[in-house]
Amino acid sequence: MGRYDLIFDADDTLWEETLFFERATAAFVDYLDHPTLSPAEVRAILDDIERANAAVHGYGAAVFERSLTECLERLRPDTPVNDADRALLRSFREIITERELELIVGVEETLHALGARHRLFLLTKGYEDVQRRKIEASGLAYLFAGIGIVPEKDPRAYHSFAATEGLEPAATWMIGNSPKSDIWPALKAGMGAVLVPNPMTWVLEQDDLPENHDRFHTVSPIGKLTEIF
Repeated sequence: MGRYDLIFDADDTLWEETLFFERATAAFVDYLDHPTLSPAEVRAILDDIERANAAVHGYGAAVFERSLTECLERLRPDTPVNDADRALLRSFREIITERELELIVGVEETLHALGARHRLFLLTKGYEDVQRRKIEASGLAYLFAGIGIVPEKDPRAYHSFAATEGLEPAATWMIGNSPKSDIWPALKAGMGAVLVPNPMTWVLEQDDLPENHDRFHTVSPIGKLTEIF
């Protein structure tokens, strides 16, 4: 086995993230208690609002709170959003922001094992200050030879990160839970890609997976990466 450069995603690959967004979303749906729409229909509308906001404002808890506010305005048009509503929406945001970071089981041991044989990197998307705080809280930063934080993980971001860190795509693999952000753009940038599924993966990060691609694998749980690398 050769020596590779392995790039890891952060949210929902190394630590839980969408889990807390889901808890906040469930609290919002309960609060809205829409008289005619099912919870699934409310969530579908919220997904559309989040998709539009992500394209303009990026990702994270602040954008999520904006989306909740817009969803409340849209689905409760006869009652303006008031201060009590805003306070409650802020409390839903705090479900995400005011919690301890939870590493996914097996992550730390796996990174230590892989780091003994390969160079490890971290590439995540979102607001830099927010992501930096989570990386620091994880206690994992010292394991990575380089860390990148970008607003969007598209092929251009992977090309740029490879150039900055001196990575050869043919000897580089991206490892993450998102088909949209981790798998497809890495493959398009000439890298290999490994999906580590997370059942809580955000719906906006889901996509079809490659078929019969010799540089794509699926591994679960994350500890089984040591059987490939």
